[in-house]
Amino acid sequence: MSDEVRFPVGPFAFSEPAERVRAACIRRFAEAPAALRRAVEGLSDAQLASAYRPGGWTIAQVVHHVAESDANAYPRLKYALTEPTPPAVMVAPQELWAELADAKSLELEPSLAMFDAIRGRWAQAWETLSDQDFRKQWRHSRFGLVTVDFLLQQYDWHARHHTAQITAHRARNGW
Repeated sequence: MSDEVRFPVGPFAFSEPAERVRAACIRRFAEAPAALRRAVEGLSDAQLASAYRPGGWTIAQVVHHVAESDANAYPRLKYALTEPTPPAVMVAPQELWAELADAKSLELEPSLAMFDAIRGRWAQAWETLSDQDFRKQWRHSRFGLVTVDFLLQQYDWHARHHTAQITAHRARNGW
């Protein structure tokens, strides 16, 4: 399967200087829950249970993953803002979490509501941060020492990436 199917908005790449993209990231951050809802609106159970690519997650698994990932990542912002030397933050074993029964559920509303709520809190926080706050650092277990700007860009991309996987799958199938 092509990278275009797996990464319809392209792979994540941190943009510098981060200040130039910050406002757009914050705007898209706040818009992401509505975009995800639109992406799955009207899909049948069979469509929700279909994989967006061969060997990939189902549409339902993608939705649950997006919500869980944001729930797992939100505290990273808080640690970076409040800890003088933030601890290394564990990365969720997303491949394993996606195989749990709740991640295979076709009932999306709890995850959509969770994503909406977390993004609402996160969007409020982004709007209150100073330039100095965005430069604060925290330790990611995979990427090493990164900034709050990195977190903003990464999760802006993350929601767009997975939403595009769903919308591209719908388009390929004429849904």
